[in-house]
Formats: sequence, C-alpha cells, structure tokens
Amino acid sequence: MPIFKKKLLYCLIAFVLVSSVVGCSQPLLEDVQQTADYTYQIGPGDSVNIFVWGNPELSTSAPVRPDGKITVPLVEELLASGKTPFELARDIEKVLSTYIKSPQVVVMVSGFKGISTQQIRVIGRIGGGGGGAGGGAGGGVGRYQGKSIPYERGMTLLDVIIQIGLNQYADGNRASVIRDVNGELKPFGVRIDDLIDDTDLSANVLMMPGDILIIPDAYF
Repeated sequence: MPIFKKKLLYCLIAFVLVSSVVGCSQPLLEDVQQTADYTYQIGPGDSVNIFVWGNPELSTSAPVRPDGKITVPLVEELLASGKTPFELARDIEKVLSTYIKSPQVVVMVSGFKGISTQQIRVIGRIGGGGGGAGGGAGGGVGRYQGKSIPYERGMTLLDVIIQIGLNQYADGNRASVIRDVNGELKPFGVRIDDLIDDTDLSANVLMMPGDILIIPDAYF
C-alpha cells in the first residue's frame, strides 16, 4: 500500500475511533456486488501442503514466511504470497522440471490467513469482557484491540461479529466500515446493535475483501 494511502487510512481509523462518524458518513447499504470470480490468494502465515505425484520424497508442508516466500526440497526462496494454489503449483513444477521429468504438483492451503487485501481487519471494542488491552473505559487508545480474519465468499457483518465477539463497552451503532471504493478510502456507517439486539436483518450488510471494521466506545 502506498505511503500516502497508509497515512490516509490511519487518519480515518483515528477519526472513527474518537468521533461519531455515522452522522457524517453514509450508511453501508445492501447494494454491493461481491465479485463472482473471487479466488483465495496465499498470504504470509499460511501453511501450504505440496504433493508431487510419483515423488513422495518431495511432497511436504511449508509455512509461508513473513516475506511471502517458501523453501521446500529442491525449491528455495520461491514467492508464494499473492498467488493462488494453482499458480504456486505451476511455479513449483517449473523449478522441479530441472530435476525430474514432467512433474505434477498439487498445492493445498491450511491455516488460512491470506493477503491483507483479502482480509477483513477489525479494530476497537471487540472480544469478551470490558477491560480491553488498556484496562477499563478510560484507558486511552491502548484499550482497543485488533484482529484480522480471512474473507469468505458471501461473508456478512454478522459473520464477522460471530468471529470477533463484541465488547460490553462497544457502541455498535456508531461502528464504521472503511472500504476502498474505486481507489478511494471511504467510511460507511453500520448498525451492529440494531442487528444483534433488535434482530434487524436489514443491518446485516455484505462485507468485502479488504474492509476495515472499526467499533468505537459507547458513551456513558
């Protein structure tokens, strides 16, 4: 992500956490079209299982390092991050073809994390309890917690909340989603409390890869 875009993102996150942006940002409505050709891309932290047909001694599992690369028998320093399992398998076949005739490789992924642009990142009052990282409602910015979860096709706001949990000090109806819209980062208001407390399914909006969900403190 370009430095300017990162700075803009940090500013948006800080603004959402310390203010009520729902009043100055449009609501996130059920009008987005999730891409039909979404394909998972391998990311740092994933584990890849590599099967080389007819060569069990070359079949192995490997973690994707923070630099996005893997090292397996006969294949060193191969970039895996940002590739689909199919693409990585073809790249491994190219390297192995130097050593064996017509290698056939299958790559399977486990421990899904994915690349950042395919994750949904959440920051704010999440998880059980009330203390947060900073301990208590007056603990400053440190009280907020963050988590990244892999995007799944058809994922909704409710799916995200089920995975992250909601803190008792969270103000769900002041939560916002920061979304990249045609290259521009924009905040949209979401209504988590209406969804959870009032079973208002109109608030269960679709999420997109790369979304950032921000859940601020409730005012007492």
